[in-house]
Amino acid sequence: MKAVILAGGKGTRLAPHTNVLPKPLIPIGDLPILEIMLRQLRTYGFTDVVLCVGHLSNLIEAYFGDGSKLGLSISYSHEAEPMGTAGPLGLVSGIDQTFFVMNGDLLSTIDFGAMLKFHRSHGRSATVGLADKTVKIDLGVIETSGHVISDYIEKPSYTYKVSMGIYVFEPSILVHIRKAGRLDLPNLIMGLVNHGEQPMGFESNCRWLDMGRIEDYTAAVETFEKDRAVYLPPAVANRVDNQEHSR
Repeated sequence: MKAVILAGGKGTRLAPHTNVLPKPLIPIGDLPILEIMLRQLRTYGFTDVVLCVGHLSNLIEAYFGDGSKLGLSISYSHEAEPMGTAGPLGLVSGIDQTFFVMNGDLLSTIDFGAMLKFHRSHGRSATVGLADKTVKIDLGVIETSGHVISDYIEKPSYTYKVSMGIYVFEPSILVHIRKAGRLDLPNLIMGLVNHGEQPMGFESNCRWLDMGRIEDYTAAVETFEKDRAVYLPPAVANRVDNQEHSR
């Protein structure tokens, strides 16, 4: 099973940390966030990982090398100029089977085996990992009918289903990417919707943190230090290699 990790962004919202380090190498405790992800993948039986790199790629390559120290085979796909979040997938060679794609800055406890099983059971070209995200509005929200106020809600919270930045794809989606050039993943998914391909959403009750902002990064460090064993378990039951061999 192949995993493609998007690790080429500049991470401008985490500056000044990302002025000298690529975001995937920002430490969570004593490990870079990308190393935590790679260790999780290895636990689930992944052996083949492609890192799509751009910004400060030499530092990522120097740190992970060929992946042997983690029990993985790591290769690198370079984008000469920014191609969006989906565009770099069109540069990756050798994708001829179901594969995972994920952002390189996620802290989660997702069950990759369960997500793969869900994807295969529905037979679609794409599955998006979903999480519930509660957003608090620190203002009074006014609802109106014309100019007449119908409701006044003080500092409400709203819960939305959001993408975790973890996907399972079939190789057929690469056709849409390679003819588009620069392309972002939301546009890819909506392109599939518009083509009638009905991508699926995998809902997980896992822990999930996206480190787009400084406050998210701080929360990730605290969470990882508190529950390290949850994020780096010694073994899992739902291994993707077992599913691959049983096809």
